Amino acid sequence: MHRRELGRRRLAMRLPKVRSRIMHAAHPWQLELFEAYELAVEYRELMRINPSEAGLFEEYCETCLDIERDVTRAMSGAPSS
Repeated sequence: MHRRELGRRRLAMRLPKVRSRIMHAAHPWQLELFEAYELAVEYRELMRINPSEAGLFEEYCETCLDIERDVTRAMSGAPSS
């Protein structure tokens, strides 16, 4: 499965209020967000198992949260800040 679809599914699980919109999203910028989310999650997990990378782990956690907020705003029609 492509990273784009993995990211879409992860986001759909994390964001149940906009799950339907995530699953039907087709615009290229939305698909790019899904792929970026999957990459951030993958790197976050790599940093989690490497204690010497604690700073990067926190950075990727924050990146994942930022993307989740962006997707929530985009899918709910709320203006971005």
